[in-house]
Amino acid sequence: MRQLFPLVLAALLFVIGCEAPETELIDDTHIAITNVNVLPMTEDTVLTDHMVIFRDGFITELAPAEDLEVREAIRVIDGEGGYVMPGLAEMHAHLPAEDDPEGIVDDVLTLFVARGVTFARGMLGDPSHLALREAVQERERFGPTLQVSSPFLSGNNLDTPDDAREAVQTYAADGYDLLKIGEGLAPDVYDALVDEAQQQGLPYAGHVPDAVGLERAMNAGQQTVDHLDNFIEAMRGPDAPDTYDALFGVTDLIDHVDRERLPGLVELTVETNTGIVPTMLVWDRFFGETDPEAYAEDLPELRYLPREMVSGWEESLTGIRERHTVEEGAAVRDLRHDILRALYEADAPILLGSDAPQMFNVPGFSIHREMQFMQDTIGMTPYDVLRSGTGAIRDFYGEANGFGTVTVGERADLLLLENNPLEDVAHAEDIRGVALRGAWRTGESLEGLLREVEERWARD
Repeated sequence: MRQLFPLVLAALLFVIGCEAPETELIDDTHIAITNVNVLPMTEDTVLTDHMVIFRDGFITELAPAEDLEVREAIRVIDGEGGYVMPGLAEMHAHLPAEDDPEGIVDDVLTLFVARGVTFARGMLGDPSHLALREAVQERERFGPTLQVSSPFLSGNNLDTPDDAREAVQTYAADGYDLLKIGEGLAPDVYDALVDEAQQQGLPYAGHVPDAVGLERAMNAGQQTVDHLDNFIEAMRGPDAPDTYDALFGVTDLIDHVDRERLPGLVELTVETNTGIVPTMLVWDRFFGETDPEAYAEDLPELRYLPREMVSGWEESLTGIRERHTVEEGAAVRDLRHDILRALYEADAPILLGSDAPQMFNVPGFSIHREMQFMQDTIGMTPYDVLRSGTGAIRDFYGEANGFGTVTVGERADLLLLENNPLEDVAHAEDIRGVALRGAWRTGESLEGLLREVEERWARD
């Protein structure tokens, strides 16, 4: 029987910056979670009655409980028959900037972790995110591990190929993790951006400019296509209008779609290994029928965000809805659902993302609503839904990123759950505790953070 030798345990008082909640963060260097069932997310299985041990932020032991002995010097957490799975990823986060409402940056990061999101890819780039990424990594601020994109690269700020190359060189030198592609780029500007990005070793992801088109973007190596952007545009038939507005102009095309083009687009997605970040719920709201003001009553988690942010969404959604009919909106929603089903059935790389905070999507909470939608509406199995935010992320980025599965050597980003989420993804919300880069927080501690966030915005 293997034995784990005594260590001196350390406790660290972790203080969240600015106006963020100030609470104790347990940061023992050597922790064992015993009496648990493990979802490794390397395959659709449950490892029953196991023990997970991690030290200095990484998983060091994973074995049946009977094969390991834990001495008192190790901090022991009794899993009480619960389930351990990897932390979840949010592949389309909108990180606030430092000049947004005071405290909102730390609140957004806190909301992510409180609902089990331990990795977030920021897709609304701002220079302040570079320092934020490092502060989180160094435990100076509390939040999920961050990957940060550049500010938008769109037709609004890039007119020529030289503009594109200069911007890419600047953002590469600044240290961004990826380039955020926006709307309105001309094909020659996009091509220059891609060429320079490849020379600089920077991935590029996000939207697909209409003039570029989905097939050209995928063949150019765009890392992800977010929001299923440009799939409908790529399916337009010969009688479709020649001009239409970006994004929401798909309602002008919906009566001119050639569905026979979808299999070829799905096949190209698989061939090019283009990651798909669907963000389904936010787009269902854009084209939905629910009164915008009703969301404040229907979604209790909105109490964790500033009221002015929610009011702004109500106003924006009202304006978006005015440009299309109810029937056009329903047709767009139905087609988007069919597109995602086709991608899923072809085993295309689907990566979990919800676009939060955005259009009534509250960080962390929206990931669970997105997963429930993927399971109940799209028909994905619970394992495949969970995998889209765990193992599929690891596969997409490769082993060097060190997260997404419960295996020895991986980063200790873990969720301890009450019940088995492979039976229903709703169980992924029943969080007893979160290990964030090896630092343990109890479910009670996380609920306390949520109460502090709620109280702050209630006062304001």
